[in-house]
Amino acid sequence: MTQSSAASIARHPGLALFALAIGGFTIGTTEFAAMGVLTNVSSAFHVTDAVAGHMISAYAVGVVLGGPLLTVTTARMQRKTLLIALMALYTVGNIASSFAPNLAVLIAGRFVTGLSHGVFFGVGAVVGTAVVGVARRGFAVSMMMAGLTVANVVGVPLSSIVGDQLGWEWTFRLVGILGIVTIVGVILNVPKVPPLAGASPKTEFKALGNGPLWLGMLAGAVGFGGMFAAYSYVKPIFVRGLGASDVIVSFALASFGAGMTVGAIVGGRLSDRSVKSATRIGFILTAASLLIFGLAMGSVVGAMVGLFLVGLASQILGVALQTALMDLSPNAPSLGASLCHSALNLGNANGAFLGGMVLTAGMGYPALAWLGVILTIIGFAIMLGVQRLKAPQPIPGLPSES
Repeated sequence: MTQSSAASIARHPGLALFALAIGGFTIGTTEFAAMGVLTNVSSAFHVTDAVAGHMISAYAVGVVLGGPLLTVTTARMQRKTLLIALMALYTVGNIASSFAPNLAVLIAGRFVTGLSHGVFFGVGAVVGTAVVGVARRGFAVSMMMAGLTVANVVGVPLSSIVGDQLGWEWTFRLVGILGIVTIVGVILNVPKVPPLAGASPKTEFKALGNGPLWLGMLAGAVGFGGMFAAYSYVKPIFVRGLGASDVIVSFALASFGAGMTVGAIVGGRLSDRSVKSATRIGFILTAASLLIFGLAMGSVVGAMVGLFLVGLASQILGVALQTALMDLSPNAPSLGASLCHSALNLGNANGAFLGGMVLTAGMGYPALAWLGVILTIIGFAIMLGVQRLKAPQPIPGLPSES
């Protein structure tokens, strides 16, 4: 199916992208809401914040494993049908999590929920590209990511308030309802897009042998571990480190989301110009923003500004990285895109884990930011090696990199 014919089947391309963005909003709210109710969960189950943080890591592990596994096994499915099935699984996982009687069951529910995360974004990115045209794939990716960023401005603060007022269980029930809304939106607005010609589990599995693709994923996993080392503990940073109220935490989460919203727009434009440059800029800005966040952690206002910058920089990197991995997997772009989210959530898992070790060692909250800077720099070094090892192979029809 050509890009032009794919675009022609979308009666309203804007509505199709909006439906995909709603999916991004649902996933973003689900993923990051756990940070907003971390202290609620730890208090409810009488465990430390570090132990409660395992629910964050469990979701991330689900994304890491689900991305390649489900992408390979569903290679021949019609894309719209697959999007609906993935969001249905996502919704069931959230509802199940809301009824967890103990932390172990909650962790299991979060793992199940995470399985479809990366595949939804990966398939959605390919469908969005088909709708708007391959030359604007950065824009398509940024629109899905914009849904995720708006989640941090609206969805995550709202879910945090819901968790504080009604209990953490209602936070997960809220995102379960959002999942149902997403399914309806996809049914009504997303066109039917068949899998790529010749797509099969064998083709997708063969793409897993692409060394540069895995190294690019590693760069993202390590680099984003830096951001998550700090952001996973944003509520304890503000509540226990700065003595802020839960209301202030909601504003802090919104500031991070506002930064991500700006970053998604900038990241899309930079990626459509040069994926290589956009990726480098993203890593550099993320390291710099984490440094600022750590230095500004002495005051509530300063920490909010730092958090805004972290959100902005990390989202520029997120859009650029997903586009770069799609370029590194031209014969299986859904796999490349889904592996990006596996990378992000592997970073989520290792960042939350390493951050927990820092806190357990009594090194203080600013040390989370210093750890973040180190991990981001290491990820950047790996990505520079990938770019020197093998230049991304552009999808036919794309303008060449300068």
